[in-house]
Amino acid sequence: MEEQQELLARTVAAVMRPAPVTVGVGETALVAWELLQRSGSRHLPVVRPDGRCAGLLDRADVAVACAAPAVSLSALRVDELLRGRGTALVHAEQTVRHAVDLMACTEADVLPVLAEDGRLAGLLTAVDIVAALAGRPVREEPADVPPQAPTVLPGLPPRRSDRGTAFP
Repeated sequence: MEEQQELLARTVAAVMRPAPVTVGVGETALVAWELLQRSGSRHLPVVRPDGRCAGLLDRADVAVACAAPAVSLSALRVDELLRGRGTALVHAEQTVRHAVDLMACTEADVLPVLAEDGRLAGLLTAVDIVAALAGRPVREEPADVPPQAPTVLPGLPPRRSDRGTAFP
């Protein structure tokens, strides 16, 4: 119980996944799908040109969008997939307890994590918290090390090695 309280008192930065792959707000739904496929991620943060988080896409959201006819997919932008959606956000210096309360309140299983300057620093998932509670070593909090910039990948060429993989 004491270990649980200690973990909940730690900062989100100590438990989060730093520098996730992201997609720019102006990219297409097809690029978002390709990024999800290549990264193996379930979630894809959407960032503005200044690095601030515009929202979060789930693999299922993008898969549903990609079920549209191919002609319309080249015109469907990521920011259109975010319309009308609010994304709960947490700051890296806030406690894990605060993040858990926010996740429970919003029924979210993932939160984008913001650095002090408001830019995306990483993601905190329910899996990260459960793994830490189960005894997985929690990485030490960084000592005066600024968070790495997320990887924003622009449009990608098709992968030649995966010709058998179809878009949903």
